[in-house]
Formats: sequence, structure tokens, C-alpha cells
Amino acid sequence: MMLSDRAGFPLARQLRTPAGVPLGDVFAFLSGLYFRGKLAYARAFAGDEAGVLVITPHAGLRPAATPVTGDELRAAARVDISLSNPIYREALEASATGLAAALGPAGRVVLLGSIASDKYVSILGRVFGERLLFPADFVGRGDMSRGGLLLRCVREGRQLDYVPVLGAIRHGARPPRLPRLR
Repeated sequence: MMLSDRAGFPLARQLRTPAGVPLGDVFAFLSGLYFRGKLAYARAFAGDEAGVLVITPHAGLRPAATPVTGDELRAAARVDISLSNPIYREALEASATGLAAALGPAGRVVLLGSIASDKYVSILGRVFGERLLFPADFVGRGDMSRGGLLLRCVREGRQLDYVPVLGAIRHGARPPRLPRLR
């Protein structure tokens, strides 16, 4: 829908321009509540926009503010997000290694993506080790529940507690439903 030449909504029109659209906005549109929650939470608590990174299928970690065009989005859509795909794996490894060097040995990284799947954790865990953290409250929650939790935290100005991914329980019982918002 976003890539259709007939799409008239503002994000689609902007995507067809040479200036493009911020990567984070594209992912928020495509992923709905879950990514909107991740993006809002990261922007609220990362310290600055430069610390908000998105895992892309073809280019590894990229700042959420990076402009993308329709052609770039089509290229990314052709890449399978799989550990067996060298295009995905090598781009993520290279960008994570560069980030680790830039952060230094004390720098920490908070993964707001899926911690239940190895497609992110195996690569990022090798690069960052104990410095790769995730919100402990993610365990047992599905995408929509994580998105809702993150949006609530932004609304409340409350950061979640982080624990190292390596050695953590990443699969668990489903926690109680989040209370309905008024």
C-alpha cells in the first residue's frame, strides 16, 4: 500500500520524493503498534535521536532518522531476515561491530526487538556480550503486548528494568494482560 503510485496519504507521497521518509516512520507504519511503541520508547529514553537504531534486512543497524525512498524500501523487502542469509547476517554483524567499537567497553545496548528469536540475539549477543540488554518485562509477551507496554511507559515517563540477554530466560509464561487505557 505504501509503495503504490496511487497511494495518496502523506507518508506514501513523501516516500516517492527524493528526500524520502525517516526509516523509523516507515517501520512504524508497516509494523503498527509494536514498532510505534519501540520507536516512541527509544526516542523517549535513548538520550538523543542518534541512539535510536533500527535493524534493517539489508543494511544492518541504521539510525531511525535515516531517510529512505521507495526504491530503498523495495530493495530491503527482497532480503530474507534469516541467519542463513549472508546479506542480512553480514550487514548486521558489520554495523553492530562498528557500534560496539564506537561505544567502547562500557557502552550498553538495549534490544527492543524480539528476544525470543535467535535472528537478532545470536548476532548481537556475539558482538555485545553482557552489554546487550533487554526489558525483563518482555518475557512471555507477544508483539502487541510489548508495543502497548512501551507506549504506556512513555506516557508515564517510566523506564523498564533491563537485564542481559545472554543467559536470561527469554521464553516464559504469559504475564497478565495490560490494563485497558481510558
